[in-house]
Amino acid sequence: MAVSLNILYIGEVIGRAGIFALKRLLPAIKAEYGIHLTIACANGVTGGSGLGKAHSVYLRKLGIDVLTLGEGAFWKKDIVEVFPKQPWMLRPANHPPGVPGRGWRIYPTSAGRVAVIQLLGQAGFGHTHLENPFVLLEELVPNLKAQCDAVVLEFRATTTAEKIAMAHHADGRLAAVFGSYSRALSADARVSALGTAAITDAGRTGSIISVGGMDAAVRISEYLSGVPDWARDATDGIELQGCVLSVDSAGKALSLRAIRVPCKEVFHERAGSGD
Repeated sequence: MAVSLNILYIGEVIGRAGIFALKRLLPAIKAEYGIHLTIACANGVTGGSGLGKAHSVYLRKLGIDVLTLGEGAFWKKDIVEVFPKQPWMLRPANHPPGVPGRGWRIYPTSAGRVAVIQLLGQAGFGHTHLENPFVLLEELVPNLKAQCDAVVLEFRATTTAEKIAMAHHADGRLAAVFGSYSRALSADARVSALGTAAITDAGRTGSIISVGGMDAAVRISEYLSGVPDWARDATDGIELQGCVLSVDSAGKALSLRAIRVPCKEVFHERAGSGD
């Protein structure tokens, strides 16, 4: 492996604005940081809830190497048949045996082989009952480390406590733990003394002038009335958020830098296929 392997992790891509941001900003970011592998959380791409088949293919064409999904992995019916056919898509590894798709894979890059794991936390997912992610991580890591140069984890959990606990649990064993779910970029990107980088939440890619990337007026109406409404994408204040990880030849993190890159171009509907 080269002296430095650079991985871009993109915070949860939300709706049309998120896709627009990727199309406009991703090539320049990858060039600036010399990225070898690009991972994006795709749990909210299609209408803010899940990932549709067409979007999964389009994001791949935009230059995403790995798409991760969490509790929304199977919310779009047309994606179920796609999981076994598209190796760049990961659903939670703690799903039971027989569920379509994979929860981890090893991806070759020009700077080394990288294992990417996706795990879903235990708190707050009332309709999803999966294996204990802490126990499963212990089972997966030794085998993966023997096969590749670096191992990274996306851990999707509703509470900061569970995500921080996972970062400590993985300390010294993984190159990085990327937290997702809250859609708000946390200010705690760090690298431990044992060489594991972590961030509690890598934020979101899409509209920042919004409620989690969705139209604020609709969300406010829900809180005022208590009546659920169908959320709409927001398109103001578009940014790409996430972090850039550098890994050394021993598979240890050298640095983790949180990034926020505003999109200077005004959103328009003709942003490309799949929008």
